[in-house]
Amino acid sequence: MLTLNCKGRIVVVDKPLVMGIINTTPDSFYAGSRFTVTDEALQQAEKMLRDGAALLDIGGQSTRPGSEQVGADEELNRVLGIIEAISLHFPDAIISVDTYHANVAKKAVEAGASIVNDISGGEMDEAMLQTVASLNVPYVCMHTKGTPENMQHHAVYEHVTKEVLDHFIKKLAECKKAGIRDVIVDPGFGFAKTAQHNFELLRNLHALRMLDCPVMVGLSRKSTIYKTLGTDAAGALNGTTVMNTIALLNGANILRVHDVREAVEAVTLTREYRISNYEL
Repeated sequence: MLTLNCKGRIVVVDKPLVMGIINTTPDSFYAGSRFTVTDEALQQAEKMLRDGAALLDIGGQSTRPGSEQVGADEELNRVLGIIEAISLHFPDAIISVDTYHANVAKKAVEAGASIVNDISGGEMDEAMLQTVASLNVPYVCMHTKGTPENMQHHAVYEHVTKEVLDHFIKKLAECKKAGIRDVIVDPGFGFAKTAQHNFELLRNLHALRMLDCPVMVGLSRKSTIYKTLGTDAAGALNGTTVMNTIALLNGANILRVHDVREAVEAVTLTREYRISNYEL
């Protein structure tokens, strides 16, 4: 059984969990996820928790393809007050901070976060792994190549699943050496990957289970969905639910989403599908 020690609170991953996305940025790719005012962020946190989110992910830096880095200071200005407010108003909420800056991770955990979600897997700040180890919180290690500004230029693989798996084998060894106890792996859908790569990774997602870590999937409203369907991020909810369902059937443990209720329903139905043995 997989577990996560979130600052003394043990999260048992015996069924898929849903992580709700709350962006404190003015430029995230999906406008419906932007909450730069504390009261609005609190309302969204309350809604997500009511809808069944087990985790809330707070991010102050857009990492969409081509986005520019705003720097750690601006990121702190965007996330700290909201993390503190959510932690105060919803003390049982488990908060993740979405950052690749070690200093932001440290201050966010001090403010109430209990998971660090790093898109770079420690590649963009060499102090990140040691910092997370010292904080003694779970670490989401994602696969990407390059930076958000140039990552799509690095979307070249001979065998994307094998290369992502090899990457995590190396990264898990680095995390263990640093002293990180709980690692969540995220294959990084849309990060330095084409739509074809994303579909191949989704089809082979079960391969990541050999790492013996929770597997997190972040497909919510991404371009692979909306471009395939000929729509936009705002019109990609149904497609997201389909992709999340496939991910769950292929072994995903955590769904990182903008729309919590629909994801929770996908979890409920896929679990019932797996355990039921109805006969016509």
